Amino acid sequence: IHEIAKTVQFTTPADMYKKPGEKAQLNCSHDIQNYNTILWYRQSENQQMQLLGYVFVVKKFPVTKPDVASGTLTVKDLVAEDKGLYFCAVSEHSDTDSLNR
Repeated sequence: IHEIAKTVQFTTPADMYKKPGEKAQLNCSHDIQNYNTILWYRQSENQQMQLLGYVFVVKKFPVTKPDVASGTLTVKDLVAEDKGLYFCAVSEHSDTDSLNR
């Protein structure tokens, strides 16, 4: 049995309150070797979890990844519908070129 004894750290405060029009920055890091992808999710009240990622990176949800083990999600121009629980996850991905487009 292979056991991963590593951690993923969501380093943003547990609760964040922002005004409409402001932006929020959420940080995530990990120490799992070869896991080069950080995924961001939002779960709004009474809704299924939604993946925030490549499709939304261009404007409202820009994602930065300064190195292989950390990333930041910025939510720009906050509105009431942005309220929810945000999660990050990591995975191993072999096609890094498609992530940088």
